[in-house]
Amino acid sequence: MAMVKKSITVTDQQDNWIKAQIETGHYGNESEVLRELIRERQLREQETSREIEVIRAKLIRAEESGFTEQNPTELLKEIKNGLGRDAI
Repeated sequence: MAMVKKSITVTDQQDNWIKAQIETGHYGNESEVLRELIRERQLREQETSREIEVIRAKLIRAEESGFTEQNPTELLKEIKNGLGRDAI
């Protein structure tokens, strides 16, 4: 994969945190730290999109089938546990 060089500005606190990550051996350099943070954010956005799709599908099914006995907390738990994956 091609690499693009970027110049960024961070606060002193952020810089210290990045350096600490490298010093503890979690990462080899600053670029690795930032790439990992970007990857994590990308995955979180994908998961959020998936959760929204599941919620929409459940809402459509609910509208079509009538009432449910589940409360909002139970529905959210089911979604987070991935049980709603077959809804789409």
